[in-house]
Amino acid sequence: MNNETKRTKISVQDMVQLSVLIAILLLLELTGLGMIKTAGLEITIMLVPVIVGAIVMGPAAGALLGGVFGLISFWECFGKSSFGVVLMGINPFLTFLVCVPTRILAGYLCGLTFKALHKLDKSNLWSFGAAGLCGALSNTALFMSTLCLGFYRTDFIQGFVEALGSANPFLFIIAFVGINGLVEAIVCFFTGAVIAKAVVFSRGKLAARKTAVQNGK
Repeated sequence: MNNETKRTKISVQDMVQLSVLIAILLLLELTGLGMIKTAGLEITIMLVPVIVGAIVMGPAAGALLGGVFGLISFWECFGKSSFGVVLMGINPFLTFLVCVPTRILAGYLCGLTFKALHKLDKSNLWSFGAAGLCGALSNTALFMSTLCLGFYRTDFIQGFVEALGSANPFLFIIAFVGINGLVEAIVCFFTGAVIAKAVVFSRGKLAARKTAVQNGK
């Protein structure tokens, strides 16, 4: 009975935290702070809540939050993102594949990476940053790879290829991502890791306090 109660409490705690992170994602979208517009790809701040959820609650939570992020990204293709609008005009189904499954997988991989590395992290420190960096790099790599698979031969993307002087898709990805990918990686590495570390620490303190109360201390 106690184990069942404990699992229920943990489940409720996770649901509350998931709801808060989803609310943050929606707030970032409504305020326009989640995706900073540039001439090409947006600099994505929305990945931070995904990384926090993936680290704190595991790969499944990361996938769920990544899915919310992906759906928001896809929604922007209906008029808010000029880049996305063009992709939608070319092929809506491929645009969905570029926006949504890639973000789901990025969130899942971030959680999976933390789960694996945290077992080796005796300092209980560097695994947070490594997972955050993995989330950022996975998001960029999966998004750009799917973009190239679906749209590389289109006139729209070939215009970028010619402008950047890229000889092949790999060089195009590097040139096109450029500073945007670097900024995303830095933000996710530091911000995502620090917030996730603070949340995990708070959860640990809360669990220890509940245990002490149950033991009458």
